[in-house]
This record gives sequence, C-alpha cells and structure tokens, in this order.
Amino acid sequence: MTSAISVRLDAETLRAVTRLEATGLSRSEAIRQAIIDSAARLQRRAALADEVAALEADEDDQREMLEVAAVMEIMRAAG
Repeated sequence: MTSAISVRLDAETLRAVTRLEATGLSRSEAIRQAIIDSAARLQRRAALADEVAALEADEDDQREMLEVAAVMEIMRAAG
C-alpha cells in the first residue's frame, strides 16, 4: 500500500535531498530511503542499548571485566 504525504522541507533538509538526488535517486526514492535508513539506525541504537544494559546487569561479565582490567594494570606496571 502506498500513501502520499506532504512535507515542508527547510533549507538544510532540501540540501540533503538534493545530495541524495545527485546519486541518481528520484526525490521520492531519496526521501523514502532516508526514512527507512533513519528508522533502521534507531532500531540498531535501541538494540545496542538493550545489549549494554544486559551486559551491565551480568554479574559474571562484570567480574570478568574487573579481572581483565587488573591483569592489564599489572602488565602496564611491569612494562
């Protein structure tokens, strides 16, 4: 299903659309792709934040990070 929308572009956004059009995309293709790319970035950020939260909550992982940090400190001091 397709749906038409109307958008007012400010100067910065219009320049960005023009740059995308210069790659050979039509204006509609450029705008559609920009929206899809933006949504994908947001989804990746959310997934990464979830992964970080899971690692921060993992006591075994925290303990291992502290052990690695201690070993690295010993190596730094010896070197």
